[in-house]
Amino acid sequence: MAQNKQEQDAAKKPGVYFEDAVPARVEEIVGRTGMRGEATQVRVKILAGRDANKIIRRNTKGPVNVGDMLMLRDTEIEARPLGQKRKR
Repeated sequence: MAQNKQEQDAAKKPGVYFEDAVPARVEEIVGRTGMRGEATQVRVKILAGRDANKIIRRNTKGPVNVGDMLMLRDTEIEARPLGQKRKR
């Protein structure tokens, strides 16, 4: 029973844990997007995984600069280009 208690305590330790995240580097900042400009659209180069060396467009929140590293949960979904109106 003592081992189970220690294992439970070890599982509750604070820290940052990633599950199947793929690293990507910001290559270009395209512009601001969102209803109030709260998101930034960037072009990123995927560095590992199935889509390595592929460049895709993603929306991000918070401060971001060229050369920053992002950890992407998926690499299949790409953001719509800015300035393109949807058809109704």
